[in-house]
Amino acid sequence: MAEMLEQEKKEIDLFWLRECLRLAQKARGFTAPNPMVGAVVVKDGRMVGEGYHQKAGTPHAEIHALRQARDLARGATLYVSLEPCCHYGKTPPCTDAIMKAGIQRVVCCMQDPNPKVGGHGLALLRAAGIAVECGLLEQEAQQINEIFMVNMTQKRPFVALKAALTLDGKMTAQDGSSKWITGEEARKHGQYLRHQYGAVLTGSGTVLKDNPQMNVRLENLLQPKRIVLDRYLKVAWPAKILQVQEAQTILITASEEEIKKAALKEKGVTVCTMPAGTDGFVLPDLLQMLYEMGIRSILVEAGPRLCTSFIQQDLVDKYYLFYAPKLVGGAAAPSLWEGAGCPSMAQAKQLKQMRIEPIGEDILISAYGKTW
Repeated sequence: MAEMLEQEKKEIDLFWLRECLRLAQKARGFTAPNPMVGAVVVKDGRMVGEGYHQKAGTPHAEIHALRQARDLARGATLYVSLEPCCHYGKTPPCTDAIMKAGIQRVVCCMQDPNPKVGGHGLALLRAAGIAVECGLLEQEAQQINEIFMVNMTQKRPFVALKAALTLDGKMTAQDGSSKWITGEEARKHGQYLRHQYGAVLTGSGTVLKDNPQMNVRLENLLQPKRIVLDRYLKVAWPAKILQVQEAQTILITASEEEIKKAALKEKGVTVCTMPAGTDGFVLPDLLQMLYEMGIRSILVEAGPRLCTSFIQQDLVDKYYLFYAPKLVGGAAAPSLWEGAGCPSMAQAKQLKQMRIEPIGEDILISAYGKTW
């Protein structure tokens, strides 16, 4: 009997935590650099308050839920997808509001990876006599906030890589043509992916060859910053990527040609100079610099050489690989991972949590390159 009651209690907790995760995703990434969080207040089996964190600097999910619940919060259970904060930032600690509201029990999916919280919020609630449980749907909650997880645990931007490929893994035909590998629906989905990241990164070769804008051309979505790696300062006005006004364009170069750099700066381009080695920029150093500039996530959309560098150095957290029902063949047609690759199958990079999704006439394979 006790086991049945415990299982029923767990099922109830799972139900409300799934609702928290659903609410969290309504933020659609607008909370950056904060995590996406959802919360519900439940009393006598009925939800009396709900909320989600909508934007950095605004009230957290718990506050929205508690305000909606009002006096009904006393003696109720608070479900939340992430451990409540216990420190002052742009808003007061949620733990204070929870205790003041008279919440009797708190159930959350995961501890906050932020070292300013990291279990301290739950400890404060327990010390105040509130029953606390944590850990259900932890993996699901981590995935929703995968960018925040990498930021907090590795102090660098989350790196995703997007590529359009033929079924035999080619990024272009032998003549270098790549328009269009995938269909219109896949390309539209790629636009949506850009909105989910703080910046889109590409190389000068892609800019010179394709002259892309690298922006989001769908309504009511966030515009990412655009980062161009241009070691020799080959990209010049009026390249389209330099002219898009909705968000900042950052050009990274090793060139000392100050006149060229000054001309780009006058056009509103942010020009950053950093040293490069024989094989180009040192990518871990580049990521560190971008993180210090406030960039918390990057979507790499580049040619084979730059994609190879990120993959080879094990810097890709997540892959979005769009495959079209086409074959081009030929040893001269470049693939996603050029160069020496892995010497044996035993050393192949093993992707994790692969998901396959049809997108129009194409398929999207998304998978994680590493876990946190």
